Amino acid sequence: VDSAFPRSPRGAVKIARALVASAAFLCFVASRSRGAYTALAVMEVVITALFFLLYFLKLDKKMSWLFWPLADIFNSVIAALFLLVVCLFAVIIKTNNGTLAGGVFGLVLLVLSVVDAVLLFQKISLDGPRGRNTPAK
Repeated sequence: VDSAFPRSPRGAVKIARALVASAAFLCFVASRSRGAYTALAVMEVVITALFFLLYFLKLDKKMSWLFWPLADIFNSVIAALFLLVVCLFAVIIKTNNGTLAGGVFGLVLLVLSVVDAVLLFQKISLDGPRGRNTPAK
């Protein structure tokens, strides 16, 4: 267990993403919004929680068959694109106050996804060694 991860900037952003996505989900559910809004919020909560657990339990080191930070960057970028479309639509349509609030939380989540992608991109180096088994240059 990496007990320092939740206090790191990446861990704090992951926790914030999960909390804001949960708030957006609750707003969408309370307003009886369309299924796309709630489905996107639920998927964001689940995927962010899984990546948080992956890093928190150090499973990324044990499952080295995939370069997890790069997969996390792809997740953040794709989530940001989906959030841009769906939450702008929710804010523009604003069927009721719950949909509007969920859309605003979704736009905040969009910013957090971009921040997460930038933090992860700064962490990785594509031309350096990745692990202990890689021979030194």
